[in-house]
Amino acid sequence: MPVRDEEVLVARPDPYPLDGSEPPEDVEVRVPATPRAVVTLRTVAADLAARAEFTLDAVADLRMAVDEACSSLVSLARPDTKLTCTFILHEERITVTASVSTFGPERLPTDSFGWRVLTTLADDVRMLSATGDRDSDPFRLTLRLSVPSLGTVLS
Repeated sequence: MPVRDEEVLVARPDPYPLDGSEPPEDVEVRVPATPRAVVTLRTVAADLAARAEFTLDAVADLRMAVDEACSSLVSLARPDTKLTCTFILHEERITVTASVSTFGPERLPTDSFGWRVLTTLADDVRMLSATGDRDSDPFRLTLRLSVPSLGTVLS
């Protein structure tokens, strides 16, 4: 069966309670690297944070941070590639790692408004550019960010 553009692949650890009693420790989602697919990742992020009993502000912060990170990566992605997003739930935060295949060793401008949004919403933001694993995936750009369960505290 061919993969449709809208198909979303979700991997979750086993055993996973299907009754919703506990959020998973980590979740990986792969979607087409298109602006339309970013909506799915925002929704997954917000759902995981809500199930982990994050504050409403923290849920909103995570949703906006995931939107900005993934939208930025999509703008640099190779055509017909996947955007992979991994959510790791910790006791007091969620760490998100998002990556795409790119044409070359790309970097996001750290003096942009988007970067400022990311660094305001997340405690820790890291950008990693690396050579991929295969010839079909020669370069990867990864963003890793961590959002606390209590939301952004501005001083």
